[in-house]
Amino acid sequence: MLKEIQIVLWFFFVFVFAIFYKLSLQPGCIFSCMPIAKQFLTQEDIMSQSRSIIFVETTDRLEPPPLVSCSVESAARIYHDRPVVFFMKGLNNSTWLDSNSTYAAFSLLSAMKNVFIFPFQMETLFQETPLLPWYHKVNATQEKHWVHISSDASRLALIWKYGGIYMDTDVISIRPIPVANFLAAEASKVSSNGVFGFPHHHWFIWDCLKDFVRKYNGRIWGNQGPILMTRRLRALCNLTNFHNVEDQSCQNISFLHPQRFYPIPYPAWRQYYKVWKRSPDFNNSYALHLWNFMNKERKTAVAGSNTLVENLYKTYCPTTYKDLVQGTEGSGHTQQNKTE
Repeated sequence: MLKEIQIVLWFFFVFVFAIFYKLSLQPGCIFSCMPIAKQFLTQEDIMSQSRSIIFVETTDRLEPPPLVSCSVESAARIYHDRPVVFFMKGLNNSTWLDSNSTYAAFSLLSAMKNVFIFPFQMETLFQETPLLPWYHKVNATQEKHWVHISSDASRLALIWKYGGIYMDTDVISIRPIPVANFLAAEASKVSSNGVFGFPHHHWFIWDCLKDFVRKYNGRIWGNQGPILMTRRLRALCNLTNFHNVEDQSCQNISFLHPQRFYPIPYPAWRQYYKVWKRSPDFNNSYALHLWNFMNKERKTAVAGSNTLVENLYKTYCPTTYKDLVQGTEGSGHTQQNKTE
């Protein structure tokens, strides 16, 4: 009899949890109103409202470095009422890494109420999109830029299926993005694909998926990413040079000024790792792209260096700074150059 009571109570618990969770999906609900353990939430539960902030790791790496951790943490803090979802290829469906994980970054990220870490398989993700036949045909071992190509494909498929905002894992959020349908300009008439947002099943993303396959050329870096986004946007809009700090709009898509995410352009990426006499305020920015692809020197935030990146960590991802930067103080410290 006791066993039957336990079974009934278990089903009752699951039923009550489902009700609370459905209520928590209402726009504006803070994640503190969701009292049940995150392990009970499925990917479909989390992604169903097209409100997620999405990050993707397409290598098999399981321990996010400090910059990745900072990107996810900063998004979780800025978008505290939205789910922040980190998809990792290296995980599998039987793996659950939580706040007790031996991986420091997973431990701190999993402790955040609105951060969810899920495994993903590209073949499953690409189903019911134009990418699946391409994925079956392409030979990943022969592709020089496969990590970037697979990431470009995955972000398009995720936004197509679920909607929300995609961000690269070297983007530090500093204030909420106030628009829903947007691309981020890297320069006048040039789009990036490091940050973009659309509702699920948006026609522009479907056009990008078709273009990805139709004009696929893995030999050219960026052809499936920023070049593709720029190509599709130019096909729709008569792009002009930006004036002042004003965004552009075309076909109900906002094309956001380079200052919104790229106030420090890629040729000057080292400025993030230098000491500034006067710290920039970034008042016109929503997030900062740190151009980690350019960082072949493996520069990172160093505790006590007073570099711009260290101060960004302190402000926007303080837990990452405390656990992953201060926790490794004294290792690899190099003298930083001063800049205006």
